[in-house]
Amino acid sequence: MSQPPMSKSGAPLDVMGSLRRSHHCGDVMKAAVGDEVILAGWVGRRRDHGGVIFVDLRDRTGIVQVVFRPESAPEAHTRAHHLRSEWVLMIRGEVESRSEETINPNMPTGTIEVNVRELRILNSASVPPFAIEEETDVDEQIRLRHRLHDLRRPPLQRALQIRHDLARAVRESLSDQDFLEIETPMLARATPEGARDFLVPSRLQPGEFYALPQSPQIMKQLFMIGGCDRYYQIARCFRDEDLRADRQLEFTQIDLELSFVGVEEILTVLERVMVEGCRACGVELEAPFKRITWTEAMSRFGCDKPDTRIQLELVELTDVFMTSEFKAFRGVAEAGGIVKALPIANAKELSRGEIDRLEKLVRKELGAKGLGWIRVEDDGTWKSPITKFLGEPELAAIRERCKTEPGMVIFFQADVAARANTVLSRLREDLGRRLGRVDGREWDPLLVIDFPLLEDDGEGGLTHVHQPFVAPVEEDLALLDTEPEKVRGTHYDVVLNGVELGSGSLRNHRSDIQRKILSIMGYSDAEMEASFGFLINALDVGAPPHGGFAFGFDRWVMTLARTDNLRDVIAFPKTQRGQDLLMEAPSAVDAEQLDELSLRIRAQPKSD
Repeated sequence: MSQPPMSKSGAPLDVMGSLRRSHHCGDVMKAAVGDEVILAGWVGRRRDHGGVIFVDLRDRTGIVQVVFRPESAPEAHTRAHHLRSEWVLMIRGEVESRSEETINPNMPTGTIEVNVRELRILNSASVPPFAIEEETDVDEQIRLRHRLHDLRRPPLQRALQIRHDLARAVRESLSDQDFLEIETPMLARATPEGARDFLVPSRLQPGEFYALPQSPQIMKQLFMIGGCDRYYQIARCFRDEDLRADRQLEFTQIDLELSFVGVEEILTVLERVMVEGCRACGVELEAPFKRITWTEAMSRFGCDKPDTRIQLELVELTDVFMTSEFKAFRGVAEAGGIVKALPIANAKELSRGEIDRLEKLVRKELGAKGLGWIRVEDDGTWKSPITKFLGEPELAAIRERCKTEPGMVIFFQADVAARANTVLSRLREDLGRRLGRVDGREWDPLLVIDFPLLEDDGEGGLTHVHQPFVAPVEEDLALLDTEPEKVRGTHYDVVLNGVELGSGSLRNHRSDIQRKILSIMGYSDAEMEASFGFLINALDVGAPPHGGFAFGFDRWVMTLARTDNLRDVIAFPKTQRGQDLLMEAPSAVDAEQLDELSLRIRAQPKSD
């Protein structure tokens, strides 16, 4: 090989020329010992052992050790002295077995190495800001700013592979079930769906705006009215809302809709899609999935997305305290709140100090008024700050319903239903995992059905629980005129290990019912027409009964990847402040662009 040109860093550079890789680094085991292979990738680690140079060569598929020996390839060996972390290489060499004492059992390719005959340095690299390794304790802000390096790490590579495998399997499953993949517009109109819209100013229509879709909800209903029968799409969606670990400004959902179906037909589709999607990612689910109603979920677990692998359940005590002398609990019950308990057997490791810490936690993070508790001692006596306020009827009821036994700790909440359930649900999951109260199932899918259609809007009225297009359960239709708060919706959720993967419902295909629901929610006829007129009018052209579902694709990947942060499974995520640190977005735009869009920026006062 002739002397190659030099980079600014002084590194000798080559071009690929006629060399083309024969194997990926993680697949080199498919070659036989003695075969010649051509590999390409990045330098992971370089080690100089007294003349022999070892390099861990890495690509998307894995790592293989390549060896530079002065006696077998003196030119390649000389050039290998220049190599540094993350340089880009191509090598030609021979597969050799490692000696028994040098086998690395922690590497899939640990029984072989490649004796290099030819080296081509395709590019040098600046010093990486952190090691490209399985684990890193680097601050997430640094990882996101240097996302190109972070993407080379195995966890991100695996997450992207899961995204691919899951998307492919979902497409195959839905195609086999006669769904058509149809795209919907990214530039649509603003509709009130519960979160802020991202708005796009129109140059051709000055002063007017498109809205990026929060979901394809209305458009997929229009597909059903248009006779498409079965639609799906892996859709990009946008919601301008506060971010957290499981929420991004832009996200992906698997969206689908069917005509002439009831709830059972849709749930059958969902189970098949989930089973086949998870199987493609190495996870087997048992079908049919367990089902519980929303009422049962809230009663037993305090939330509508319970991890049912945790073997702890809540106990209802509201009726017991309606006539109690314990004024703190009785007052809550009489005011329409609830009194509930979380009994935990064999909880001796929960010290008084730990209980005090839990009380501070629920007060500070969840807004609880306090945390009542009772400890059952080894001799059967009860130790608690609240037992002195309890009469024999309350003590007997607690004893019977909580099935008290020595070593048990019982936590209590008396509050409005939403807060009491939230506190006990959080304790149930946190303590259940910490105390080992999880059964042996690794994956536990669950269907939650029969959600309420409407809920209190906090201002004396009613609003939708999920979205305004959910159809009521047919036998509850008459209650819309008399007791709308008791109407059940045809809504259903899919939950996996306590993570809500998606939700759906049957839709209102009759305009009279849709108008009545919007009216109950406080919409005037003019407001209905302004916000939803095109959909309501579409229902009158012959809308079939229809329903659908939307999986949170990123959240599904997050669960399969065994992480609890969406930023770990999205290639270029936003920070909690909505910034892309790699591409430095959002950013200012030129005045000329604003003029074209008839926009003017109003200066914001600087905060101290």
